[in-house]
Amino acid sequence: MEIHQVRYFLSVCRNRSFTKAAEECGVSQPALTTAIKKLEAELGDPLFHREGRRINLSPLGELMQPRFESLMGEMESAQEAAKGYRLLERAPLKVGIMSTIGPSRIGNCLATYQYKNPGVDLEVHEGSLEQLDRKLRDDELDIAILSSPQGFDERYRTQLIYAERYLVVFPPHHRFKNQTAVALADVSDEHYVDRLACELREIVMGVCGQRNIKLYANFRSEREDWIQAMVAAGMGFAFMPECSITHHGVLARPLIDPEVMREIRLVRMPGRKLTPAASAFMREVSAFNWQ
Repeated sequence: MEIHQVRYFLSVCRNRSFTKAAEECGVSQPALTTAIKKLEAELGDPLFHREGRRINLSPLGELMQPRFESLMGEMESAQEAAKGYRLLERAPLKVGIMSTIGPSRIGNCLATYQYKNPGVDLEVHEGSLEQLDRKLRDDELDIAILSSPQGFDERYRTQLIYAERYLVVFPPHHRFKNQTAVALADVSDEHYVDRLACELREIVMGVCGQRNIKLYANFRSEREDWIQAMVAAGMGFAFMPECSITHHGVLARPLIDPEVMREIRLVRMPGRKLTPAASAFMREVSAFNWQ
């Protein structure tokens, strides 16, 4: 059974005429008649019978008509969905973004992309580097926006989006407010709010150990909003990437000696075909002004 045979059958049902059905379908009457006869042979019984000059449905034809109409409806729906997918109308896009990456810059890029592609169903998955890496490899994400201290090996294809500094974040009444920058040595013996989810945490802690810089963590959390809220409440300072600071009740100064930077990268799996929505997203990321 072929789709064109079903289409010819339904046209005869509407027109009650092989001649008119052939005109509607844009084929010759012999071609349409042959296709109907092949369909009848597959089904094992006639679909039509004649009563004088009028063509009527046979009992089998009456049985098959609603089923074939449903089949054609599903086929047209599938074709419309495929067309929308190609033209970015109701096209899905799943993007993974690390929970430690701040929303300010990324959010503006996502908003611009959505404005230009209103038909895309954009779905953001938040998680740790390890969680999003697994989802990317398992094909649960189209693209991920990640930062890794160790970089990415040949299993991944990456594109640098932007680099950002780490800042020292502190409450407004803190002594650091009179400084233009904060050296790592300056934070020794200060009350410290520990960002457990920070991918550079072990590196910073290692440098502090090497330089005999003592930190007293009186609050720890994996949540960025809690970290900033506790800093604003006066529980201590925190190390944070500059684009992750969203709380209006904190102040920040650049961390120096050493200066700490991280790279934010667009990551995908090589060899995996990008969807039209993902390709458009990559173009937007490349063209976006990240300053």
